[in-house]
Amino acid sequence: MKFLNKSPKAYHDLEFLNSPQARDIRILTEYKEPLERLRKQKIFNTVVFFGSARTLPRKTALKNLKEIKTKIRNSGRITTLLKRELKSAETNLMMSKYYEDTVELAQMMTEWAMGLGKPHKYVVCSGGGPGIMEAANKGAMKAKGLSIGLNISLPFEQYPNPYITPELNFEFHYFFMRKFWFAYPAKALVIMPGGFGTLDELMEILTLVQTRKLRKKITVVVYGKEFWDKVINMEMFAELNVISPEDLKLFKFVNTPKEAFDYLTKELTKNYVNKVII
Repeated sequence: MKFLNKSPKAYHDLEFLNSPQARDIRILTEYKEPLERLRKQKIFNTVVFFGSARTLPRKTALKNLKEIKTKIRNSGRITTLLKRELKSAETNLMMSKYYEDTVELAQMMTEWAMGLGKPHKYVVCSGGGPGIMEAANKGAMKAKGLSIGLNISLPFEQYPNPYITPELNFEFHYFFMRKFWFAYPAKALVIMPGGFGTLDELMEILTLVQTRKLRKKITVVVYGKEFWDKVINMEMFAELNVISPEDLKLFKFVNTPKEAFDYLTKELTKNYVNKVII
């Protein structure tokens, strides 16, 4: 009697697993796989850094500005296009301050956490890409600590930066599952200057805290008041009665790595370190 070849088991059927019908399975894997990997590394608490993917290191920004100035000198005249390039390069150099501040703060936070006697207790976490994300992972690496990168697959390809701890380099398809992993283990957030994505992440976390969907204590610092005052008027929300004045206490503006470090470590110590809560 002749038998048919065995059909592949459903969990080996890649065509099915990548079909719309298996979307719920794919979503579940983006919950379970990171959960198991973080448990294996004994990571239950993170300090999350949000900020622009476009922010350059100071060295790179300086190099770009010098190249444009050289181009202007060589051309003998400044065209509208060169003016635009010059202004952009000058802005990038000014914004590079936030890249360097992120490196410094992430290094300070990692060294502090490693000194608690509980290895990797508060691990730096970023979105895994370039800019401020890269700076956060770089700071943790400078401190010889672990750091997490929660990368997202995009049409224009955001690649993981080289400073992420390899075992903690995650790749997500679903934005909402990536956001879950930003929020779930986070005990503190650092919001550096950024664009739409940073605003989205800040407002979502503040909404979760405001509505008590995140019941744990979470410390939120918004870095660079000069930048944020130009972008969004937080006080006006309260003045126009669309939020409570008390909601302005859900976050704190800070302007230097030391100011951020002092506030974060004070709050983390009060809320978690002294209570031994995970």
